[in-house]
Amino acid sequence: MVGAAAALGANAVSATDTPKKRMPTLFLAHGAPPVLDMPEWLAELHALATALPRPRSVLMLSAHWETKPIAVGATRTVPLVYDFYGFPERYYQVKYPAPGAPQLAERVLSLLEPHQGVAQEPDRGLDHGAFVPLLAMYPQADVPVLQLSLPSLQAPEMFALGKQLAPLRDEGVLIIGSGFITHNLRSGISATTPQWARDFDGWVAEALHKKNVDALLDYRQKAPGVRESLPTHEHFVPLLTAVGAAPDEKVAFPIDGFWLGGFTRRSAVFG
Repeated sequence: MVGAAAALGANAVSATDTPKKRMPTLFLAHGAPPVLDMPEWLAELHALATALPRPRSVLMLSAHWETKPIAVGATRTVPLVYDFYGFPERYYQVKYPAPGAPQLAERVLSLLEPHQGVAQEPDRGLDHGAFVPLLAMYPQADVPVLQLSLPSLQAPEMFALGKQLAPLRDEGVLIIGSGFITHNLRSGISATTPQWARDFDGWVAEALHKKNVDALLDYRQKAPGVRESLPTHEHFVPLLTAVGAAPDEKVAFPIDGFWLGGFTRRSAVFG
C-alpha cells in the first residue's frame, strides 16, 4: 500500500528546488483510504504533481475539517487523523510524516486576520482528505504541509477565502482544495453512474471552462442534479476556494471519470 506510493517517488525532485513562476491551484477528488491500493489512481495523482512546479509548501483545505472560526492545523509533524470507520486495520497504520509549515502558518494569519478571526489547532494532524492524495503526489513526505479548516459551506464565503489566500501563489505555495464534486454516500454507490451525477459533473466542468463564477456561486439553485449529487456541501466548497485563488486562470482536468458509480473523480488545475 504505502510501498506502491513510495515507488512512485523514486525520481522526485528535491524539495529545495524553487518554483520559477506563479503556482497553480488545485481541486482534488481525494477518494478514500482504498485509493492507497489503487495503483492507477495513485499514478494519476503522482503524474499531476510531477507536471507542476515543485512547491515550497502545500496549503490544504479538506472536506473533512470544518470549524468556525477558521483554524490552522499543526505547524509541526503530528499523528494523522484517521477520520474513517469500518476499514481494514492496515489503513489505520498509514503514516505521512510531512514537515510542518510554521512560516506558512504565520503568512496565512497575516492574510486572514484582517478579515476574520483565526484559531490555532496545534495538535490537529492531516485527515484522510489531505494525506491520501499527498501520499501519491509527494510520497517522500518532504514537502511542508499546513491544513486549513473550512469556515463555511457558503459558496461566496469560500470563494472570498480563495481570493484572500491568492498572494501565496507567488510565494511558492500550492493551494489545494480536497473533496468531491459529487458525494452521495447513500445513493452514489451503484453499479452504474446515475444520470444526476453525470448532469452535475458536466455542468460544473462547463462552468469552470467558461469561467462562469456567477453560476458556480449560485450552483445550489442553477445546477442540474445538485440535490442528489450533494446532500451536504462540505466536499464541494473546497473547489470554490481553489477557483477564488485563481479566478481568471484556465482550467484543465487531469483526472476524471467516475468511481463506485456516482462519485466523480474529476480533479482540476487552475493556472
